[in-house]
Amino acid sequence: MLMVYNRIKLLRTERNYSRQDLADAVGVNFQTIGYLERGDYNASLELALKLARFFDLPLEEVFSLNIFVPLSQQLRQQKNQKKEG
Repeated sequence: MLMVYNRIKLLRTERNYSRQDLADAVGVNFQTIGYLERGDYNASLELALKLARFFDLPLEEVFSLNIFVPLSQQLRQQKNQKKEG
């Protein structure tokens, strides 16, 4: 099975939503959110689109076929690029 990485837990917790809150918003069981966060389950296209819409982000900011670069590393890279530019 192809691994699909996601930032659901990060996005959910930074916005102070419980798994139940998120599940209710996208129409799934709260356990499904846990399975997604742990990588035990890949979201259907419909669910992936609902989650991206809920977080008001492009799909590729929530899901990826590649491991996400940690946000702290992205911020450091952006800061270094600004210094160089």
